[in-house]
Amino acid sequence: MSAYRHRLALGSLVIDYVIVRRPRKTLEIAVEPDTSVVVAAPLAAGLDAIEACLRRRASWIVRQQRYFSQFLPRTPERRYIAGETHLYLGRQYRLKVVPHIQETVKLFHGYIVVQTHRPNRAEVTRELVEAWYRDRAHFKFAERIELNLGRFPDPEAFRPRGLIVRQIRQRWGSMSPAGRLLLNRRLIEAPVDAIDYVITHELCHIAEPHHGTAFYELLDRVLPDWECRKQRLERIMA
Repeated sequence: MSAYRHRLALGSLVIDYVIVRRPRKTLEIAVEPDTSVVVAAPLAAGLDAIEACLRRRASWIVRQQRYFSQFLPRTPERRYIAGETHLYLGRQYRLKVVPHIQETVKLFHGYIVVQTHRPNRAEVTRELVEAWYRDRAHFKFAERIELNLGRFPDPEAFRPRGLIVRQIRQRWGSMSPAGRLLLNRRLIEAPVDAIDYVITHELCHIAEPHHGTAFYELLDRVLPDWECRKQRLERIMA
């Protein structure tokens, strides 16, 4: 979908935002970890209606931007060279690249060990590590979904219809109107309690699609310490 940049002036406050149009019925505003504002809007939604919604949510937008600002600047891009540190389930591991006839990745004594017959090519190391992360993410996320469903009085009513793991630039996760759960591949680098926060947050959207009062009342009931988990997620993954 195409994205369009806009600016809304509210007195001394200026909100820069991006509109992403999708085949959906409702409008959603999100503040991303880099403090950018993204509006997911129905295809037919007019700019006046979008900006009216932004005006109503302006104080919330500012609070979210201030919250994420404390974690900036974020970690620079990894180069996938030996000795570099990488996260897995909240712990730091050093990258070790070992010449070998086979190409594999494994954890061993505080290292992510990459065996490859092309040890001097960082792009190959990147591909191998990313494939390993994706495999671990699919396995671990499915396991955590099952465990977190148990937080709800009727777990089957909150079961997602599918799981998608994808590297996305900003969000940690989302729940589609059809009930498909999307989780950011990078989330496998976070501590398990933070992964559980994101999963539980998104499962709540099956009953409450929007971030309104009813949504937060549900989240408070099933995960009372969610704010601490969220803060830890943003701090560690910054």
